[in-house]
Amino acid sequence: MVTALTLLIAGVILMFVEAILPGAIAGILGALCLIAGVAYSYSVSALFGNVILLVTVIGVTTSVFLWMKFFPGSRLGQKLASQSHIGGLNVEQRDLIHRTGKAYTVLRPSGTALINGKKVDVVTEGSMIDRDDPIQVVQVEGMRVVVRKLDPEPPA
Repeated sequence: MVTALTLLIAGVILMFVEAILPGAIAGILGALCLIAGVAYSYSVSALFGNVILLVTVIGVTTSVFLWMKFFPGSRLGQKLASQSHIGGLNVEQRDLIHRTGKAYTVLRPSGTALINGKKVDVVTEGSMIDRDDPIQVVQVEGMRVVVRKLDPEPPA
């Protein structure tokens, strides 16, 4: 009985060590200790094994739930978690909407256009546009700049 409890306690400690020092070794050893503790408790008696299995399953489930709920907001969780932001590159070029320019390369349907003296990667609404044809930006979606060919002559 003491061996089963020792294995269970060692398993719990190793699982907490794994949560702080990831690398999977402590977690695997902790899970194996928990399994071995439950298995060894069945060698003592079936009733003792069932009780230990139930307590272990409830304890692990509760611990994981509480860990996920409260650890990220704790002081230790704040120290271990990265505080830098990912994304937010501010690459959206909303000021290009309704601007005109010319196709720097053949757009079939993607390519490069010259807008406000800058080369911009663009896509057409679907049709091919020849090099040096006048274009207008009709939509900006993140990094995607959508253009359409301008009619050289306005309709009468």
